[in-house]
Amino acid sequence: MIFESHAHYDDEKFDKDRDLLIQELLSGRICTIMNVGVSIESTKTTIALAEKYAQVYAAAGVHPSDVDELNEENWLWLKKQTEHPKVAAVGEIGLDYYWEKDKTAQEKQKYWFMRQMELARECSLPVIIHSRDAAEDTMKIMQSIHAEEIAGVVHCYSYSPEMAKEFVKMGYYIGVGGVVTFKNAKKLKETAEQIPLTRILLETDAPYMAPEPYRGKRNDSGKLIFVAEKIAELKGVSVEEVEETTRKNAQELFRIEPFK
Repeated sequence: MIFESHAHYDDEKFDKDRDLLIQELLSGRICTIMNVGVSIESTKTTIALAEKYAQVYAAAGVHPSDVDELNEENWLWLKKQTEHPKVAAVGEIGLDYYWEKDKTAQEKQKYWFMRQMELARECSLPVIIHSRDAAEDTMKIMQSIHAEEIAGVVHCYSYSPEMAKEFVKMGYYIGVGGVVTFKNAKKLKETAEQIPLTRILLETDAPYMAPEPYRGKRNDSGKLIFVAEKIAELKGVSVEEVEETTRKNAQELFRIEPFK
């Protein structure tokens, strides 16, 4: 059984078949789904989805590309959501300089990244960190606020194996998804080879980032088998070991009991 550690099933790309797909996934090889908020609105729809399905959990947070919507009023609402029994993480939070080159806007991202990290500390929840083209600032912020005291995962990892090892030293997991199956994904493959399997989580980022042979198409958790197979190949272990270990990793991080 596979634990899907990062998906967005509230996305409009699932509007036509959302319920049918989720039911199919959860009656098959997927045991649990972590659905992740990226804005105030998607945190609402994510929580609603988690309320509907016992095996779906929610992450409440605002993505760096959406921090313009945050203000003190919204902040109080977001903080309140962390008390919901199905909210198991604060996320998706972090820095994204790929889409944002303006220095003033980057400073705003840093500010809300730090505040959401502190929120996770305050409510004793793990974080789901998004970091794109912002490796140095992400690490600096995490070091400055003693992020080793806050559990979490670096989602959709895209940096070097050396930096991954630094995150692992801080106690963080590394999220590995469909990109690891791409022919040109040298750094991610090296990262998956070099860090312990006990620090890897399987994720799709559905509906995005579908693995080969579905690259460019809508992604879903059923395609995580291709990610598990590639990691098994890279590490020289069985697919079953990858599935079992990464499932236990996610259950430990998000403090979710296995479903019988």
